[in-house]
Amino acid sequence: MEREARVTRRPRRASAEQKPADAGLHHGPTAPYEPLPAALAEQLVDGALALMRDSGVGFETGSEAIGVLRGAGCEVAADGVVRFPPEMVREALASAAKSVKLWDRAGEHFIELDCHHTWFIPGMTCIKVFDLESGEPRESTAADLATVTRVADALPNIDAVCIACKNVQRSDIHGEIEEFAILATNTGKPLEYLCEHAASLDVVIEMAAAIRGGREQLFDKPYFLQIVTPLPLNYHSAHSDQIIGAVRAGVPLSVGTLPIGGASTPITTAGSMVNSLATDFAAMVLAQLVRRGSFCVGSSDVCFMEPATGGIGNFAQTSLADMVMCQVRRRLDLPSFTGAAGYSNARRFDQDAVAELTTSLMQTFYSRPATLDYLGSLDQGLTYSLHALLLCDDLAGLLRTLWQGVRIDAEMLALDLAREVGPRGNYLAHRHTVSHCREQLWNSRYFGASMPLSSDVRPDKDLRQRVDADLRRMLSQHVPVPLAADVDAALREIRDRFEASYAG
Repeated sequence: MEREARVTRRPRRASAEQKPADAGLHHGPTAPYEPLPAALAEQLVDGALALMRDSGVGFETGSEAIGVLRGAGCEVAADGVVRFPPEMVREALASAAKSVKLWDRAGEHFIELDCHHTWFIPGMTCIKVFDLESGEPRESTAADLATVTRVADALPNIDAVCIACKNVQRSDIHGEIEEFAILATNTGKPLEYLCEHAASLDVVIEMAAAIRGGREQLFDKPYFLQIVTPLPLNYHSAHSDQIIGAVRAGVPLSVGTLPIGGASTPITTAGSMVNSLATDFAAMVLAQLVRRGSFCVGSSDVCFMEPATGGIGNFAQTSLADMVMCQVRRRLDLPSFTGAAGYSNARRFDQDAVAELTTSLMQTFYSRPATLDYLGSLDQGLTYSLHALLLCDDLAGLLRTLWQGVRIDAEMLALDLAREVGPRGNYLAHRHTVSHCREQLWNSRYFGASMPLSSDVRPDKDLRQRVDADLRRMLSQHVPVPLAADVDAALREIRDRFEASYAG
């Protein structure tokens, strides 16, 4: 019998010894924004359940998922369309783990994925980068992924690392496995991983177990979150097999599609969200049937087609849809992995990009997703910018300052002090001023030019120059903690063994 997931059922604050788990805490002092009345948010969930019951969700015929779903009582058509009883879906939503700890490479610190934290992550799967010497976009390589990962390792507000850019010259199963090794080698932070081949995930699980010291240890302290990306309402066996394999290994899952309203889903915001939620819920049902209590959460983003050009990513539509999806998932006590922020449609890191990055990240103050994992992507997700990543890291510090809220108590109200000083006195030399003058300040690295006492940034340099100087410093100075020699050798042996067996 499959054992139940060892996860936290309700969000909780980490102990004092595990301060990294509280770095992303947004819950408490300030409240998230909910754009819909509760009844309308529930109507979206009801719509998704009706769609799953009446129209169904496609799964590849002959896949293991078909057998699991049929065995649980779902109606399965000859073409693989599965119709889900609403009560089965509701039960899966209730039994799914509501949070999980994602541990760093050393297994010493964790981030808690739940409704109470927001974590900042670079990504995801760009096929180009801006060359640091020429400034021009070019195809990304394994070396580029290593560079981005090392920079992310150095940034104080980046909490985990994803595959920011692909090794385009090796976009196959071997390249996918190599990407995980690059992440593990160049950062000690927790990881997000995604792949197109279920066999890649099998090898990566073996590699993560070698890092952790065994499969049991990996189950107890998950090292990476697996991201699965099906089509809207349609699961290829490669995706459903990843769900089943990850759940059995205790690897947490984020499963979500990227619908395009007007193309792959209805053009309306509500219609596209219903299709997205139905896609999410189907994965969650499958995961709970494989192992009840596992952490598998839907994470579909919602994008829309621009009728005139066919482009996607209108900021107002995408941002509002993201806020609604976060609200709906919070009602279900589920973290949201949408995070429509930290990326830009701008083709370069210019004024347009800075404006969009800043606006979208500030929207996150209200939406409160569990992760923002597109930080640094430009040109509709095609090209990765290290300069954009550094700006996002700085803005993440602003968000974390704002999420602290305003402390109201006798010390902060300072009424006794005001009575002592009187209406004509001043507070400059008072101990109270000294004690609290640096509280709740955003210690920005790049915007100190307007606050010269809070930063050593030179005001005669523009924003790009300030970011670029900081980037060059990190590239020259930061060295991640290396993998232990025996672990590095174990990873190489696993990859070599797979290469030999796959070639054969």
